[in-house]
Amino acid sequence: MSRRFYLRALSASVCFTALVLSSCANPPDAGHPAAGSRASGASGINKDAGQRRLRTERVAAIAAQVPRSVRDRGTLEIVTFAGLAPPLSFYATDNRTVIGMEPDLGLLVADVLGLEPRLHTVSWENMFVGLDSGKYDVAIANITDTEERKVKYDFASYRQDKVAFEAMKGSNLRVRTPRDVAGLTVAVHPGTNQEKLITRWSAENEEAGRKPTDIKFYQAQSDVYLALRSGRVDLYLGSNPSVAYHVADAGQTKVVGVYSGGGSGQQGWIAATTRKDNGLATPLAGAINALIANGAYGKAVERWHLEDEAVRRSRINPPGLPQ
Repeated sequence: MSRRFYLRALSASVCFTALVLSSCANPPDAGHPAAGSRASGASGINKDAGQRRLRTERVAAIAAQVPRSVRDRGTLEIVTFAGLAPPLSFYATDNRTVIGMEPDLGLLVADVLGLEPRLHTVSWENMFVGLDSGKYDVAIANITDTEERKVKYDFASYRQDKVAFEAMKGSNLRVRTPRDVAGLTVAVHPGTNQEKLITRWSAENEEAGRKPTDIKFYQAQSDVYLALRSGRVDLYLGSNPSVAYHVADAGQTKVVGVYSGGGSGQQGWIAATTRKDNGLATPLAGAINALIANGAYGKAVERWHLEDEAVRRSRINPPGLPQ
């Protein structure tokens, strides 16, 4: 993400608008905060629960592409995560309303498809268990399109995949190439694209005769930052939006490197994820493209200052990260 994000995020005059999932009575808006809402933290992000949602209209031609079993049910079962990854998906100040870019997008996609959105928040691994069983129709949860995942899932891209290295303020570390993490201790979440990237970089360093990276795995985000503050790890490698948010909001750390989630020479893609060949990939991509065309997608990414990761169009199963 560009330097422009960090400068804007630190301005107290900037206020994002969040999605409220606890109420279905709010009218469409143009992305402005509801009366009485407030911004919290140095990031200027509005974390209040009582805010309006972005809404859009049903597109009949795209809604007709939804499998009949889903149309007859009348709901879109969306799974995401919460509490771990602002500004993508996290809890508002009431600790129960889910807000963020990913819930925003899920709600808008359901609108285009003419379905009632039902949002479920579960752990990372249980998202895939639920997709496999058919409990959930689609995961909108910062999932990277990979060739390995394509064996079981179809993808409709909606954001560029970028990762970022985070260090404490005062650190002189700067990450531009694998050489820069040789011999360092790096925190990641297990089972993520970030784990794959840092593992690959560590192997490259060993092959070049340099020290490997000591990779530490953490489930909870709070444990990551405790390890970083205490010096148990030198760096944290996470999704760029979440790292940028934490840097602006907490004011204790800094971004020391931004990289494509696809590694050198390949752009990674974040995508809506659905079970293979269940018939939903085409309407999901169609819905995202309709949102891009009518401007709702642009309002959503602007609301969370993710413009630098926006896509011009959604693609079904674009080239994924190699196995």
